[in-house]
Amino acid sequence: MRNAAISFFLILLLASGSAQAAPPIELAAGMHRIEAEVANTPGDRATGLMNRAALPPQRGMLFVFPEAGLQCFWMKNTLIPLSIAFLDDEGRIVHIADMQPQTLENHCSPKPVRFALEMNAGWFSRRGLAAGTRIGGLGQAPPAHF
Repeated sequence: MRNAAISFFLILLLASGSAQAAPPIELAAGMHRIEAEVANTPGDRATGLMNRAALPPQRGMLFVFPEAGLQCFWMKNTLIPLSIAFLDDEGRIVHIADMQPQTLENHCSPKPVRFALEMNAGWFSRRGLAAGTRIGGLGQAPPAHF
């Protein structure tokens, strides 16, 4: 009976956690549509896309920070290669870096930014997107939490 109660509690906990996950927001890079999951809490920003085996082609993760700062990312426990675009307050790409899975190499913004967008490796370059390109739709993102 005790194991059944523990199992029920775990199922309830998992279900309630997934029910609270916000739906992806839609971003745009020119004519290219992006479905972006939002990481706006310390826990979500720390976990990011870790432990995922795949990422759909138009899906990404938008990291929202409480204030502009130098942001650094690494790929520990991340199983898929990613490209990251660091974005200023207006959504303009400041820098793009390619990141290899399961590495501890830091990939940092060259100047303070409030947003970072991770997509499958090569997503930005295959579409001709580079520094200066504006990503639209950031205003839909929920505010960042400390």
